[in-house]
Amino acid sequence: MLSNLFFTLNAVMPIVLVIAVGYFLKRIRLLDEKFFPLLNKLCFRCCLPCLLFFNVYNVENLSEISQYGRICLFAVVSTLVFFFVAVFVVKFTVKDDRQKAVMVQCAFRSNYAIIGISLAMSISSGDPRPVVAASILSSVSIPTFNVLAIIALSLFVSETGKKVSVLSVLKKIATNPLILGVFTGFVCLSVRHIIPYAPDGSKYFTIRQNLPFVYKTISMLAQSASPVALLALGGNFTFSAVARLKYKIIAGVFARTVICPLVCLSAAYALGFRSLEFPALIALYGTPLAVSTVPMTAEMGSDAELAGQLVVWTTLTSAFSLFGIIFACAQLGLLSV
Repeated sequence: MLSNLFFTLNAVMPIVLVIAVGYFLKRIRLLDEKFFPLLNKLCFRCCLPCLLFFNVYNVENLSEISQYGRICLFAVVSTLVFFFVAVFVVKFTVKDDRQKAVMVQCAFRSNYAIIGISLAMSISSGDPRPVVAASILSSVSIPTFNVLAIIALSLFVSETGKKVSVLSVLKKIATNPLILGVFTGFVCLSVRHIIPYAPDGSKYFTIRQNLPFVYKTISMLAQSASPVALLALGGNFTFSAVARLKYKIIAGVFARTVICPLVCLSAAYALGFRSLEFPALIALYGTPLAVSTVPMTAEMGSDAELAGQLVVWTTLTSAFSLFGIIFACAQLGLLSV
């Protein structure tokens, strides 16, 4: 039991501490408050797409993706179920149209792109297979999250009464940096798959082999994605408007950190998923609301202040909920400690 406790601490605390460092840097004014939104934008538009491209491109081959088809299908179906249930519940419980899409996103959209993959690596105990599963899962879950987020933000009328057109929705989906990162990775992986082998057993051309400077550049930007995003998240922490939004914050935090992981992980266990898949599933369902929810919400005319509060409080709460989830799964033998 003690080993499981230390295992959980080692998995969760580095993430929490990097976020705390970002907040501390802002508090001591080493970095200006205006810097952190720019840092978040840098991560969203550059580092994260590189990370997603890198993860997809480094899959051994296309047949490896098919080996994880079951977990990918489970992730997509469970996300769709939570999306539709959240839309139904929010429609009758939230009065402000600008807040409805934010609450819907909080129910189904996790911070898998930033925290998820690094968390899965932390709790896989050096076994590369769960990390591969987590990377492949990102190739389907992140586009699903972003497409559903844009649809959610387009379902409800803003305060001005303006509705988002179908063309605008499709354009935002097609130009989303995270979706572009995954799509580009798939294209390059598919091209690499059809390139024939040389007599020595290697491919005639790969980015890693023939354009190492390009590969290294993408690799460096990919490696910076998680720490940069976590620092930006800490620096963007604000504690204003809590009293006015407290009931929605409580509801959103409960849905994101308790209901979603409890329901989805229980269903995954019932369907036979075990230690190979559980690090990725814990990261997918147990992580807080995605940081990119805030700029996307602001851009599409919904309540960015509520989105920011939910990002902050789900992140703080997930430090404890993830601890409980990881500890419980380790005790049940669902993680290789």
